[in-house]
Amino acid sequence: MSTKLRIGWIGTGVMGRSMCSHLLKAGYECTVYNRTKSKADSLLEQGATWADSPALVAQSSDVVFSIVGFPKDVEEVLLGDSGAIANMDANGAKIVVDMTTSSPRLAAEMAEFGRDRGVAVLDAPVSGGDVGARNAKLSIMVGGDEQAFEFVKPLLSLMGTNIVRHGTAGMGQHAKMVNQILIAGTMLGLAEAFRYARHAGLDMTAVMQSVESGAAGSWSLSNYGPRVLKGDFAPGFYIDHFVKDLGLALQEAERMNIDLSTVALANKEYQKAQEQGLGKNGTQAICKLE
Repeated sequence: MSTKLRIGWIGTGVMGRSMCSHLLKAGYECTVYNRTKSKADSLLEQGATWADSPALVAQSSDVVFSIVGFPKDVEEVLLGDSGAIANMDANGAKIVVDMTTSSPRLAAEMAEFGRDRGVAVLDAPVSGGDVGARNAKLSIMVGGDEQAFEFVKPLLSLMGTNIVRHGTAGMGQHAKMVNQILIAGTMLGLAEAFRYARHAGLDMTAVMQSVESGAAGSWSLSNYGPRVLKGDFAPGFYIDHFVKDLGLALQEAERMNIDLSTVALANKEYQKAQEQGLGKNGTQAICKLE
């Protein structure tokens, strides 16, 4: 793929900033937009161009990526007259890749909205947190048109090492729901295990040494456990966003008439964390609950 391909990037938060940086380092021209411009400063210093709206990003780009917070934010930056989908460059590749964890139904709606305008819209949520984003080792779950997927796959490979297309529009989001369901149980277990260890008077560093490499080991334990021991609750992934994801999973489960009792319990615990003012902390801050 020629590095003359013009990239648009919407959303330069904890994840998006690092992901876009990889494209810049690979030599791609990137036009960026974020509601808070200062969060894009590091990308502008690397040579990205600023745009004052999602529409202006789209008009300067062949492929537009977005990664924002909530489904309502996705609708704001991609749908409507001032959104990216309706403003893709008529001479460009006309592909939009939404990497936000969002609603499967919204993803399907956007794909249909794009088809009516000659734009291919892919849903491509990611897993791996801030560490995966910084190290370009994300897992990327994609739904949507296969030809568009093959076209952008070289770009996705600059951000992740595990890139899988799961089917038609919305299926990438469904795969991400599976990911979040698995994490929900793991994080509950991590919080309760650490609580037990503390109350039992165990040395937490020694406990980590014993359990991390055994059958209880997990990505969450290896990545978040050391942060908890250091009192580091900075967000690799916000509690506020995880509550949003768990809510989406529960909505889809209700629609499919299935019970997700562990997810419901995790959602309750994380909502409790929100009530205690921890929503802008990382998901590991659930370990602060007693």
